[in-house]
Amino acid sequence: MKITHKKSRRSKLAARIPKPRISQAVKSRLNRGKSTEDGYGEAMSNLPRITNETVAEHREEVLSSARKYIYPLQHSRGRIIKISTSLFIAAILVFFAYLGLALYKFQSTSTFVYQVTRVIPLPVAKAGPHIVSYESYLFELRHLMHYYQTQQKEDFNDPKTAGHLVQLRKDSLEKVINDAYVKQLADKNNITVSNREVDAQIALVKSQNRLGTSDQMLADVLRQFWDWSVTDFRRELKSQLLAQKVASQLDSASQAKARNALMMIQEGKDFAEVAAQMSEDESTKANGGKYAIEISQSNRDVPPQVVDALSRLQIGQVSEVVNTGYTLEIVKLLEVGADNKYQAAHVSFRIEGVERHIKPLREESPPVRLIKV
Repeated sequence: MKITHKKSRRSKLAARIPKPRISQAVKSRLNRGKSTEDGYGEAMSNLPRITNETVAEHREEVLSSARKYIYPLQHSRGRIIKISTSLFIAAILVFFAYLGLALYKFQSTSTFVYQVTRVIPLPVAKAGPHIVSYESYLFELRHLMHYYQTQQKEDFNDPKTAGHLVQLRKDSLEKVINDAYVKQLADKNNITVSNREVDAQIALVKSQNRLGTSDQMLADVLRQFWDWSVTDFRRELKSQLLAQKVASQLDSASQAKARNALMMIQEGKDFAEVAAQMSEDESTKANGGKYAIEISQSNRDVPPQVVDALSRLQIGQVSEVVNTGYTLEIVKLLEVGADNKYQAAHVSFRIEGVERHIKPLREESPPVRLIKV
């Protein structure tokens, strides 16, 4: 009876306590949390279980899903390479088409075209079995054009001087063709020009102040008159010396005359008499070979080799045979003036031009010109 009474009192008290009200927002959040947990559970239940037996299968499944992104990239890269290669080939074809027109049709002498010919060995002619490079032709022509434009003030765009430019083109082309034949003769006869010989020639010219007395003055003169560097000048000088050596060594008749005249003088025959009898300088032989002018160190009317030989002689002495490149000279120092000018006499023999020796080669293998000038 007591227990029943207590329970009854508690029920009455509980009925009097109000129940807590749960808002709709809280209910919504509770329901959402429950649904999220249910979603995670469902997602986890749907995940495939990867085991040792199924790992290869799953790897292939992942890779196959990624290939749809890789294949387009591979295709694009291959296409880019093809397009780039095609553009590169097209650019080369256009460049060579332009170069061919510029050189062989319009015969451009621009700096750009010249620099290209220094890299690409394009031909301008053929001399026997040897190819004559376009670069050598432009090298020769451009320095002549520079000289006449800057020093003679010629305008080659003027119709009045157009004929002169045509002549310069012809002369330059023939020179480089002849140079090719000269090289053939030099190779055949074992004739060479060393760097030491070139240095000696430059030193000789500088000592007589013909192109300046210092390296800087020489470089300035070369640039001003011919638009050459010192290296360009050495190249031209070496070519000239080779042609002179070939002509001199192959002209055995002139060599024999000079040796005979020197032997007669050394044996005691009068210098003036030998000059009158044997010299081939018509302007001096009648006067016993005596020069009509006094010769100074910088005299440009007398070859520098002759001036150099006179500077090494004592009054009354006679030199050995001096090769000037164009003549063979025997000189005698007669007197030295107070201003260091020389009075001298000479016996001179002309060296036949190298053209005589290359003529048979040209007839046997005529040159083929690739441009019309």
